[in-house]
Amino acid sequence: MKSHCTKTATVILFLSGVLTWGTAHGQQFNSDNYLSKPHGVATIILTYGQRDAMFMNTFSLFRGWEFTAAAYIYNNDSDPKTSDGYSTSLYFKWMLYENEAKTGGVAVKGGTGLKPGYVDGDYLVKDAFKTYWMNAPLTLALFDNKLSWDIMPGASVTLNYGSESTTAWAFTYSTRLAWYAFSPELSFVGEIFGSEGKARAIPEYKIGPRWEPSQYAVFAVTYGEEIGDTHGARWQIGIMLFTPPFARLGGGD
Repeated sequence: MKSHCTKTATVILFLSGVLTWGTAHGQQFNSDNYLSKPHGVATIILTYGQRDAMFMNTFSLFRGWEFTAAAYIYNNDSDPKTSDGYSTSLYFKWMLYENEAKTGGVAVKGGTGLKPGYVDGDYLVKDAFKTYWMNAPLTLALFDNKLSWDIMPGASVTLNYGSESTTAWAFTYSTRLAWYAFSPELSFVGEIFGSEGKARAIPEYKIGPRWEPSQYAVFAVTYGEEIGDTHGARWQIGIMLFTPPFARLGGGD
């Protein structure tokens, strides 16, 4: 127990030490910020890693609203020729508030399905849509916008959970920090996330650099691990692509 607490504190201190400014995008990170993409933009995210691969599409069909569909394929035995299960997720995001400087705000998200970090070690997911969740991404801009801090508390409920087929509630948490040490295009990002409750997930961290060469593309390399265990994401690479606005519903900008 003491070793587990010490490792948790070490990771938190490390992430706290690499803070500065920047609005980190989703990429392969679990955390999110308050921002909804401009009206009419579609986002495509592809991630491949040692534990799982992800394909995600996000559509900003209405002003301030995003709708996302994601699929995750697990590779827990490190053999790409075998399938260790899969998970899916469908959710919305509504940007509630944005400050005048467009450096911070609040949003609300909700949906169904599971992300890899909340599967609790069971990679043979048969019905991810038994889980329903909501969270509230909050982005704070501090120290003259040199520090951007994403905080995402939430809750989930899983129906027919476990061998007893009970209803399992959980408090979910996620926080992310970014450091643009050398230029606005290159950042170093870290996060911690997990859940507490009957449907508990071991806390997990991810760290790594992100490169934003243009307004249409973001690349990232990350390493992640469960704190006190060895079932984390490990190495992952990802790319996020943004389209020009092509679909506008509910009125133009």
